[in-house]
Amino acid sequence: MGALYMIIGTLIALGILVTFHEYGHFWVARRCGVKVLRFSVGFGTPLVRWHDRQGTEFVIAAIPLGGYVKMLDEREGDVAPEELEGAFNRKTVGQRFAIVSAGPLANFLLALLFFWLLAVLGTQQVRPMVGAVAPGSLAEQAGLMAGHEILAIDGTVTSGWNSVNLQLVRRLGESGNLELLVRDQGGTSERTLQVRLDSWLRGAEDPDPIGSLGIQPWRPRVEPVINQLDAQGPAAAAGLQVGDRLETVAGESVEDWQQVVERVRDLPGQPIELWIERDGLRQSLELTLASRGEGEARRGYLGAGVTGGEWPAEMLRDVSFGPIAAVGEGLRRTWSMSLLTLDSLKKMLFGDLSVKNLSGPITIAKVAGASAQSGLGDFLNFLAYLSISLGVLNLLPIPVLDGGHLLFYLIEWVRGRPLSERVQGWGVHIGISLVIGVMLLALVNDLGRL
Repeated sequence: MGALYMIIGTLIALGILVTFHEYGHFWVARRCGVKVLRFSVGFGTPLVRWHDRQGTEFVIAAIPLGGYVKMLDEREGDVAPEELEGAFNRKTVGQRFAIVSAGPLANFLLALLFFWLLAVLGTQQVRPMVGAVAPGSLAEQAGLMAGHEILAIDGTVTSGWNSVNLQLVRRLGESGNLELLVRDQGGTSERTLQVRLDSWLRGAEDPDPIGSLGIQPWRPRVEPVINQLDAQGPAAAAGLQVGDRLETVAGESVEDWQQVVERVRDLPGQPIELWIERDGLRQSLELTLASRGEGEARRGYLGAGVTGGEWPAEMLRDVSFGPIAAVGEGLRRTWSMSLLTLDSLKKMLFGDLSVKNLSGPITIAKVAGASAQSGLGDFLNFLAYLSISLGVLNLLPIPVLDGGHLLFYLIEWVRGRPLSERVQGWGVHIGISLVIGVMLLALVNDLGRL
């Protein structure tokens, strides 16, 4: 079932995002009087094709990894004299600039639409209440304590743990003060805490912003009674069964599932002993934990799970907006995520953020499937983030991308004439090399995560 969600989720995501992006180019090209020869979603062998009254061929092709809009252009073939007016290369710099920029702009508008819809539908979020603070951690040094609710970070309101994590991600690799606005549990007084950062998590391959500060979110107590087993995991191989209650893990008594998670996480690849209660009898099991991740991100893996506990009503909040207010929220989130994407790319370039965080098609497919399986809200959120990423990446000033073409047009506007075909050719070759290199790096990262 998971594989089915992954396939369907990926096809829907790519289909929507690519179609919308290319439609942006198509719509503006038509408005500028350019003749569009083909509108293709996907590459390779056409599966479905049809023509409209203006002669444009619409195609759905076999390889759903992109798309393109082919326009009449003298640089790509002979154009009949009576059709020269509709050639792309005959249009003004401003018109060509508008046509090329319309694709990324369409992605930002699509993200805005998804964020607007999410704001109107509303979400239920867990209040960012601190459950525990690690001794000696950055959070403890700043004065954060169990029971504090995090109201804002660096002046931005945090309605739930997702927004807390998002605000912390913005500070990865940075130095300076991180400002937390907190409130005591059940209290009304607020105060500001300063967390001192020094090249915080710079270059970390799999950063855990919340955990690295020493913060453990509050969670309802969950009994360590096994409810799920990975058939290929260490727990199942050692004979652990559904219904078993864990009493000790590697010599440490456990009364809550979170204690099990923390103990296992710190012992990747280690042989351990479990004491369990089964049918009223105590017995021990020996096993070797698997490991997930690499380097500092390496974590132990047991291959067992439990049924989640019930969240008390006071720890949950419903966040929704009216149709008008949702427009502002959509704009805010679109702008915020666009800046975060650009900032992350800059940090990767300068080494503040590890390039291991770059994801390729495999990770995108996995996240698409997981978000589709989680529900409409999560899937829309994923689509919005992916649409913004597609828009930002396409605007990078790299030849072969939309941003590269815009750079050429900007230079043409300043100089009064275009760059020579030779110079543009060099740029295209460099751009292709860069794009292929980044794609290969992302694919290697994907394979490493597997």
